[in-house]
Amino acid sequence: MARGYSLEQDLRLLINNPKYSDIEILCEDERKLHGCRAILAARSEVFDKLLYNGMKESHESKITFPKINSAGMEIILEYIYVGSIKSDSLSEYNIVEAYYAADYFQLQGLQEFIINTLKNTLERNYARNYSPELLSKAAEIMPLSEDNFLLNLLVKEIATILLNDIEIGRLSITALQYFLFYTYENKIPFATPEYEVFRYSAILAAKQVSDDAYQSIMEQLPTLEQIKKSIQVENILITNLQKVAKELEPLVEYIDFSLMDKDQIDLIEPLKIIPVEIIQHINSESINSDLNNIRGILIYRIKEHELFWDESACGSDIIIDNDEKIVQASKNCNKHQNVRASIALENRGVFEWDIVIEKYSKQSWVGVCASEDFDYETFAGTQSTGWVLGSNGYCYNSLGKYYCPSFGDGTIVTVHLDMNTRTCAFTVNGTKYPIISAWNNLSSKLYPVVSLKYPGRFRIQSHQKN
Repeated sequence: MARGYSLEQDLRLLINNPKYSDIEILCEDERKLHGCRAILAARSEVFDKLLYNGMKESHESKITFPKINSAGMEIILEYIYVGSIKSDSLSEYNIVEAYYAADYFQLQGLQEFIINTLKNTLERNYARNYSPELLSKAAEIMPLSEDNFLLNLLVKEIATILLNDIEIGRLSITALQYFLFYTYENKIPFATPEYEVFRYSAILAAKQVSDDAYQSIMEQLPTLEQIKKSIQVENILITNLQKVAKELEPLVEYIDFSLMDKDQIDLIEPLKIIPVEIIQHINSESINSDLNNIRGILIYRIKEHELFWDESACGSDIIIDNDEKIVQASKNCNKHQNVRASIALENRGVFEWDIVIEKYSKQSWVGVCASEDFDYETFAGTQSTGWVLGSNGYCYNSLGKYYCPSFGDGTIVTVHLDMNTRTCAFTVNGTKYPIISAWNNLSSKLYPVVSLKYPGRFRIQSHQKN
């Protein structure tokens, strides 16, 4: 395009272009970028004070930023020159550096853009979540402040993941400390039982000391699933015990031992990696007996052994396979009929499960229903006590509303039901979509439900977010 037609296009020619620059910008990684003093100063008060302060920076042709990476500075230059950045300029590899630099140069509009971009990216990649790595990187270069929107967004995202699903090494110990601090008293959706929070913290602390210490803690602290299966633990000597306790010390401050039951405390006490006064305080207080006690708002990923289709609550032409996990429509089923799962969802918390559309029927529907006034022979979406998302991308509760792109065979739909706020949202093939605002009449007791006709075949399963 010839110059003069697009201001943005013409200004892009100036970005990091030595031909039109009068100052070199030296970054933390020793990479050299180029800028124009007047443009930098006009767009950022920080640059203005640095470049036109009457000191030596006002006369030299170089300026150094020892704590800002060139990846972040490139985003700053693009935003300063054209007032926006291209959608593909930000990635998981530079978004933390870009936010840190935007904060340093007090570019609030850019900070807001980065936060919104990160939110959208995490929602689009719901099944592949890299927020632990981002929080670890952010914890290295940013002050750990409750006022930092990026840190808090990442914390809230990690809180929805079971810590056991985050491989050791993805989350640094500094990042874990901030994560525990921020979630200690803030009531946000949280997936990990407090015993598993302690277990993950102890394992990560031991990993900082040695591989032997890491292996010892792994053997001494079983998972909750192993505890339920009564797997026996042999008492063994923990290598470098005092060093592990020292690494664990800043994390223990933000672990609530009152959310564990006595059997779990009995596993922790002999390890001698938490202060004696904490154990004494625990023993003097009442201890909860619920293994699922969780800080914040419970996120409950319904377990496999709890998820079954209910043969007593399905249409007459619906077939439930022997394992009660799969439902399919018979050849006689030429109109949509319904089947609900046997589990009732009525406690406070966020409930999540998956429906796999193994065989698509013309319009496949996934959602929730109430048992009152619900007809299993009639399409759920036209009933006042049925709330379903269809493969055509529309959500229905008596009336339809567009929600997401259409989907077909092999689709995995995750249902996110928040019984605290009585709201529902869906993730379709890894992309999470917003809460359905039109569904403001959800009942206090709900069941997973699907609507299908021949040749539809659906599977219900537990949801795991990694």
